[in-house]
Amino acid sequence: MTERFILGMTGATGQLYGIRTLELLSNTDVEVHLVLSEASKINIQQEADYSLSEVTGLADEVHDNRNIGATIASGSFHTNGMLVTPCSMKTLSNIANGNSSNLITRAADVILKERRRLVLMPREKPLNRIHLTNMLSVTDAGGIIYPPFPSFYQKPKDIDEMITRTMARALAYFDISVSFDEWAGL
Repeated sequence: MTERFILGMTGATGQLYGIRTLELLSNTDVEVHLVLSEASKINIQQEADYSLSEVTGLADEVHDNRNIGATIASGSFHTNGMLVTPCSMKTLSNIANGNSSNLITRAADVILKERRRLVLMPREKPLNRIHLTNMLSVTDAGGIIYPPFPSFYQKPKDIDEMITRTMARALAYFDISVSFDEWAGL
């Protein structure tokens, strides 16, 4: 059976995290299903040196966020799990409260109910109590909150290296191995 992976990209800043995930996965045999929110599409144009078609071209299948009847919205769609990066606080809140009004939140809800891996990478600062409560609710439901904080152990040369390492570590939660220099200790 083919390994499948769902990537949701929402309207928070940090579209490069999602794009790098797609680039890393393009060098694997994993079938990638991508869902972009409307705000994500706008932010890609603002933040990245990629056209929308270049980003969607990195996925095996692209789903319309309004199509809550897509294959990925069903528990019978077997997948390694779902990563939402960047994850807006709106999306985090909707997932935490079981509001499945679009495909990203519906697919995340299905992932949780099927006890599969859900990793959310929220991009907001500072955090208020509502944000923290929603993060705790997602964690209690079985999800993982993984803010994309860079590491500096290996003295990265540039932001590209920091993003790659962050996303490679996030993909490890799904048992997807991609090539990068992991911290080996002192």
